[in-house]
Amino acid sequence: MLDRSHLGRLLLTGADRRVYLQGLLTNDIEALTPGTGCYAALLNARGRMISDMRVLELGNAVLLDVPGTLAEAVRAHLDRFVFSEDVQVRDITGERAEVGLYGPAAATVASTVLQPTIDLSSLPVYGSVVGRHGDHDVLVVRSDEPGVSGFDFIADAAAVASLADALRSAGAVDVGRVAADAVRIEAGRPRFGDDMDEETIPLEAGIEDRAISRTKGCYVGQEVIVRVLDRGQGRVARHLVGLELASPVERGAVIAAGDRDSGRITSVAYSPALDRWIALGYVHRDHASEGTAVIVSGRPASVRRLPFVE
Repeated sequence: MLDRSHLGRLLLTGADRRVYLQGLLTNDIEALTPGTGCYAALLNARGRMISDMRVLELGNAVLLDVPGTLAEAVRAHLDRFVFSEDVQVRDITGERAEVGLYGPAAATVASTVLQPTIDLSSLPVYGSVVGRHGDHDVLVVRSDEPGVSGFDFIADAAAVASLADALRSAGAVDVGRVAADAVRIEAGRPRFGDDMDEETIPLEAGIEDRAISRTKGCYVGQEVIVRVLDRGQGRVARHLVGLELASPVERGAVIAAGDRDSGRITSVAYSPALDRWIALGYVHRDHASEGTAVIVSGRPASVRRLPFVE
């Protein structure tokens, strides 16, 4: 079980909410139906990321999970683009809380604390369903965001503590940030604020398969993405890669190849699965191939394809 209180949550209501988001986000929001969702990015006109997010269509509203430090900025950005559309954007971060439950027994444990008993095993990733715990509704979302399959529980802030206690009683074990980060890095999942920022093009971070629809209509930043994909054959100047390290290094450490700086380390963790130190980092496209030898903080390292662990 993982505390997800670091996330911000935005709620969009109004009949035009999906059409409106379709013109701003990279994925196909209009295609969502109640109980489905997707991963997407919000770009500026230069194709750089403002934020990434999870988009959930609830049937009467769209819920966005965004990095907590960006919630107000994203809300203000979205609100600024509302003209005549029937859309209302509200920051509900303080009203709702979230806890995640992951691992092979997650569906079984989750079902024991929800009423009525819900079979969660067939719920697709980003799929959601509403259950009850005590007197409170709980939105259950299938998630693989940490690099392990499981479920996120979103409920009124006052209800999440008792829900977490019930999950512990049913067998859930609390996991700290260090362990969770190791699994995330093993899975090759970049995190906004660490591995992606306002200068990142989604193609550099390797999130295009999850975040970008190639068949939807226009959205802000699309011209840059299409130009790279169609005219540049997907070639970007740098790529996020995995690195196997000889010893731990600091985030921001220089990655050198030959006699030139190739990039920087963005995330570091000790991998229990691999029994070694691993990292995510950006390197020049000439140095992004599997097995490329590089130097990080004066010590040898090698480039590995992502994910490290399937």
